[in-house]
Amino acid sequence: MLALRLTRGSHPLVLLRRLFVAAAAAGTGFLLLSTVGYAAGHPATADESLVRLLWCAAPLAATTQFAVSTARTDPAARLQRGMTAAGMGPLRLTLLATASTALTCFLGVLLALFAFLRLRGDLGGPGAASALGVDTDLLGSGHPLPLAGALMLLALVPLTAGAATAVVLRPRDETGIPDFEARHRTAPPSGLPWGIALAAAGLAIEAYTSSGSQGHGGLLPLPGRLVGSPPGALAGWALSAFGLVLAGPGLVHLCGRLLCAGRPGALRLLSGRVLQEESHRLGRPLGVLCAVASAVYAAVKVYESAPSRPFGPLTAIGAAVVLACVTASALTAAFESRSARARTTAALRRLGASASVLHRAAALRLLTLVIVLAPLTWTVAEMVTLPLVR
Repeated sequence: MLALRLTRGSHPLVLLRRLFVAAAAAGTGFLLLSTVGYAAGHPATADESLVRLLWCAAPLAATTQFAVSTARTDPAARLQRGMTAAGMGPLRLTLLATASTALTCFLGVLLALFAFLRLRGDLGGPGAASALGVDTDLLGSGHPLPLAGALMLLALVPLTAGAATAVVLRPRDETGIPDFEARHRTAPPSGLPWGIALAAAGLAIEAYTSSGSQGHGGLLPLPGRLVGSPPGALAGWALSAFGLVLAGPGLVHLCGRLLCAGRPGALRLLSGRVLQEESHRLGRPLGVLCAVASAVYAAVKVYESAPSRPFGPLTAIGAAVVLACVTASALTAAFESRSARARTTAALRRLGASASVLHRAAALRLLTLVIVLAPLTWTVAEMVTLPLVR
């Protein structure tokens, strides 16, 4: 009840972010329900149904990340002066944030369940899927839906988001400092070598996959067959993507150091120091965004090489959920970084810094990140498409 009251009394921007979380949860829940409906309508194709279910892990992970980033920037989840005396200590604030996240995702999956049943025609009357141009075979229309299994899959969304929020926002000690802030105090270059190593290993697998599949026509002896195939290319991409995410804070910190190299002026020095200070907030969301961007680029290249297999509506929903969540997470991290620098910005304005200088510094930071991260993203995407587009 307290979580619901705080949600109703939140700032409109906070409510808007929670609305986006509910929409992402609704999209993920609809995809999970679609896998159940397809399995019910095609009991003989259990392997394909399992593959469809496994592909739902990507939007589920993206929704969870966005829900956690939204809960982390929620003012109601932060320890304020006087809250401990009122009984709102660090542990209770963490439980409150967990309940709010789970409630938001629950409302989203509830909306997904209603839309799914309405499209199938299970709520009475004709189904709306055919009227909207959606293939009723994808939803398993005309076949009984295993309600228990559907509800269990739907429960994954609020449970996963709530558990991730509780883990990330758990208090570290009696001061109420969340554990993620304690981890962020460590130096970001510490993850850079491991991230670069994983990305290089993934690129090596993709290169071997490409050369092996082209040299042997895709019919490689073991263990080459396990690597020289599309699953091997996807495994290489996954390793490279994880390396990008792990190296994200270090790469952002490196961008800041490059700006401060030599004899920087005031603009370069300000931009570089901000990137170094905020690398722990911006690094991981930007790494995830780069990984997803490389996957989207590779998927578009594969589609262009095989236009006879167009993307279906469920694929479009999944891609939209993932793209929207990772983009919103990156924007949320940028907003959190800006809020954390509010006092510093006010001090600079009092010292005579104009608004145009601050805007040019922000543009310089953005340009530096694009120059450093865009080539890495393009390289990973190009390498993963080589064995898939022949």
